[in-house]
Amino acid sequence: MNNRRNWLKQVGLGTLGLGIIPFETFANSETTEYILPDIDKSPILLRSNENPYAPSPLAITAMSKSINLSNRYGWDLLPQLISAVAKKNNVSDANILLGAGSTEILDLVLQYTALKKGNFITAETTFDYWTFPADKLGFKKITVPLTTDKKHNLTAMLEAIDADTKMVYICNPNNPTGTICEREKLVSFINEATKKTIVFVDEAYIDFTKEQSLSNLVTVNKNLIITKTFSKMYGLAGARVGYAVAHASTIEELSILKSSPNLSVSVVSAAAAMASLQDEAFVQKVHSLTEEVKKYTIDQLTKLNLKCIPSYSNFVYFSLDNYKKEYFKQLENHNIQGTKIYEENGKWTRITIGTMKDMQQFIAAIK
Repeated sequence: MNNRRNWLKQVGLGTLGLGIIPFETFANSETTEYILPDIDKSPILLRSNENPYAPSPLAITAMSKSINLSNRYGWDLLPQLISAVAKKNNVSDANILLGAGSTEILDLVLQYTALKKGNFITAETTFDYWTFPADKLGFKKITVPLTTDKKHNLTAMLEAIDADTKMVYICNPNNPTGTICEREKLVSFINEATKKTIVFVDEAYIDFTKEQSLSNLVTVNKNLIITKTFSKMYGLAGARVGYAVAHASTIEELSILKSSPNLSVSVVSAAAAMASLQDEAFVQKVHSLTEEVKKYTIDQLTKLNLKCIPSYSNFVYFSLDNYKKEYFKQLENHNIQGTKIYEENGKWTRITIGTMKDMQQFIAAIK
């Protein structure tokens, strides 16, 4: 019991007082074993930019040991996660709002900015699945083409802002291109754009770079909202933990749109997220492996005469213009799941960086 209490304290669960009842209390001879639904793990999954190395060992332990707390709401635990991510981002607790992955934050900001109607601006091409409900919300989407080297055209995006613009979305690093905005230019853009509208920066992949987050800017800028996630670098895509970083007053306004702010993150997921933040060795290992395997993948694609865009993330954007076979048929024949064509002009597609073995099989499949 002492070891259990010590662990609870380490992952921030020790102060809950949740009245845990030993499972043996409910055990009887009639208990039947629950059979986990069959999940086919045989395909090589290179479609969703997931971390192929599983969660941190500390996170796995935390999830396992926190399962017995799942009968209680996380009223006392979630503030501890908020404090942990606030510390990571050098802001106060009042600057953080939790969500079930950054997807929930994306949806929430869309609803929040759509309340005033008008339009919002995004790049073409960028991560846009979250924008699909915009029409139903009466929110007009305006797209600004990327530059020829697949970067955000910040000058054109600034010029596109008009009196009806309620939000500008920037994914940095950008998905699916893997490109990144130069920090000074992005900060300059934010300073100008936020005089007129909200700028929403998606930093889902910032941990794969050496770039500094923009989170320090929110304390003085009410019109800047940043979203981050534990899905990518930390390998918790299925656990669903994300958060917004914004000015305290903006967090309050976003929170009003949720019936139970922060409570969409489960106790088990919260424990995993807090443990992940303590495992810097895991983060460094994932980063190192990703860079090594990404270099191999780009080198091999280049040898196949397929143009690649330099990537600051855990995926590669490349052109199939010079590819003579049926690319997606080749993937299907080798039980590999990729994505789609994002730009018909140049036949640009994206592939997630898996393990070295995954990418060796991918290259062999398309040769």
